[in-house]
Amino acid sequence: MSAEEAPSTDLITLTRHVLSDQLRLGSTATGDLTLLLTAIQVTSKFIATNVRKARLINLVGLAGETNVQGEEQKKLDVLSNDIMVNALRASGKTAVLVSEELEDAIIIEEEKRGKYCVVFDPLDGSSNIDAGVNIGTIFGIYKIQPGSKGTIQDVLRPGSEMVAAGYTMYGSSANLVLSTGSGVNGYTLDAALGEFILTHPNITIPPRGKIYSFNEGNAMYFHAPVTAYLKSIKYPAPPKSPYSARYIGSMVADVHRTLLYGGIFGYPNDKKSKNGKLRLLYEAFPMAFLTEQAGGIATTGTKRILDIVPTDIHERCPVFLGSRDDVLDVIKFFKEVPADA
Repeated sequence: MSAEEAPSTDLITLTRHVLSDQLRLGSTATGDLTLLLTAIQVTSKFIATNVRKARLINLVGLAGETNVQGEEQKKLDVLSNDIMVNALRASGKTAVLVSEELEDAIIIEEEKRGKYCVVFDPLDGSSNIDAGVNIGTIFGIYKIQPGSKGTIQDVLRPGSEMVAAGYTMYGSSANLVLSTGSGVNGYTLDAALGEFILTHPNITIPPRGKIYSFNEGNAMYFHAPVTAYLKSIKYPAPPKSPYSARYIGSMVADVHRTLLYGGIFGYPNDKKSKNGKLRLLYEAFPMAFLTEQAGGIATTGTKRILDIVPTDIHERCPVFLGSRDDVLDVIKFFKEVPADA
């Protein structure tokens, strides 16, 4: 846009975009999901504000410390969890909440109960706050099963049954990336307006990328198929060029880059972590949902992530996701390279 050009007066906000989707669905849409997503938006704005001033108001310290007034200080991830639980409960649209911060699921009391379940990591990558590294909130949404009033069984279901998933990334800007099952859209928070504006419509992962994102500090523990795959992209046969390594160590930031630029993000299981490190319900499922909606693939190496039936709300699983051709290469190595003990 040139300096003389007037700014656009037709802003597509997240609320407007979700509402137009709802109108397109016609009589099947009740508006409840829109109201639930509004609660998640408010949460994201609140957390974004606190992330920006965390260092100044001492939100980075360990939870359990007290300040000079004798009030308990809350670490930012604990505060973010409280904000999110309160906003989702107050929306009147939720029945079950599962948070990375809480050992047990929250079953919403009857007078505030709705028909959706939200699984979330309120502040993924929070150990990076001090270093100014991008962190984020990850969420997935299920609809309770017919006849259910909202129990733990409503979230112990395959990720393919989610009705929406997304994340908000807090960094130089606050970006909310969302799918309600018909593609992926990205929104950026306009701080002056206090609104998320559509800035990345219809995000599509390139079929092949040239970036890999693995924590190679764990390389000595990797199983043979993963080691063989990484060798193939670091030492390719000419005329192919080696892939670039980009590992931030904040899942939201690493997956965000993968969605936009392509390539592969991987957190495998290994000899040290036999089930992997990432949690299935509120990390792997939402990110796999977004990846598939953007045209990519998400696998454990041997099976589709969204097909897994969880047995525990804090279950872990291996994750490889990103560009279709890159992830297919990983799957091929799992089929062809003998697994080690």
